[in-house]
Amino acid sequence: MDKLNILLDSTLSALKKLTTLTTLSDLETKTIGRKGELTEILKTLKDLPEDQRKEFGQAANETKKTLETAFAEKRSELETIEMNKKLETETCDITEPGIKPKVGSVHPLSKVQWEVENIFSQMGFSIMDGPEIESEYYNFEGLNIPSYHPARDMQDTFFIDKQADEKHGRLVLRTHTSPVQVRTMQKYGAPLRIIVPGRVFRYEATDASHDTTFDQVEGLLVDKNISLAHLKGVLEEFLTRLFGKKVTVRFRPGYFPFVEPGLEVDFSCLLCEGKGCRVCKHSGWLEFMGAGMVHENVLKAGGIDPSVYQGWAFGFGLTRLVMMRYGIDDIRLLKSSDPRFLQQF
Repeated sequence: MDKLNILLDSTLSALKKLTTLTTLSDLETKTIGRKGELTEILKTLKDLPEDQRKEFGQAANETKKTLETAFAEKRSELETIEMNKKLETETCDITEPGIKPKVGSVHPLSKVQWEVENIFSQMGFSIMDGPEIESEYYNFEGLNIPSYHPARDMQDTFFIDKQADEKHGRLVLRTHTSPVQVRTMQKYGAPLRIIVPGRVFRYEATDASHDTTFDQVEGLLVDKNISLAHLKGVLEEFLTRLFGKKVTVRFRPGYFPFVEPGLEVDFSCLLCEGKGCRVCKHSGWLEFMGAGMVHENVLKAGGIDPSVYQGWAFGFGLTRLVMMRYGIDDIRLLKSSDPRFLQQF
């Protein structure tokens, strides 16, 4: 007990004489640190008689609390003194130019998406959005891709370990933006014209041209007496406005389970103006998107009578369009968040 009292008195006396935070820290470590004097005194607790241990332990705890409080008060006092000295010696020139903050720039994906949305909005299309975690029904069945259909193998999928419900099956990270077609038809009926930009997810092996996360734009128009001629006109107008020069579109047969007939859509190479170059592999054409007339099963899933209304749909990779637009040769750069890359745009 005498050692505790001596330690308390000597430490409180020493605290009054301290003038710097460094000496305060040294004294604190010496007295109540993990290997300090108080710890050494506490080690003698085991040598005391049983009836004295409780009293000594309580006294030791009180001493420690008193010293901790004293050190905290002294630290606050010295910090205030040092701050006041600093304020007295420092000056601030309010006329001195400030430091220009580093300002980022709009991501190239966002830039092109805004352009695409603006062009289609001017042509009367609404911008729609949908959940990125979808049910199997909206991602597959509602788009004429039943569970037994081999087209399921075309899209490697991330499944969520949870059921949507008994009717809609498991939850998945959507593999395309097409589920919003069915959701929009169910909600608004026909006629309608929409585009659906958004992120999609595929279980891909990542390399310079493939990633597990990328962006698409889906388009859908449903009305009476609709044909592929309307689709061709809309796409030519869209691409001409987007690239700022006349663009020609051509259709080739293609297969997609949610359209019939299905089409591969190419547009004339802008670099060689259709004459042939290395970029277009000397064909004069660049492959761009898939499209076609909406399958009647998809119209029925959306609650629309296919004997009255027809429609067409298209989908293209916004990420691929951005890479073509800016000459980006590695898709992984778009998700890297590297300021050196983003500052170029």
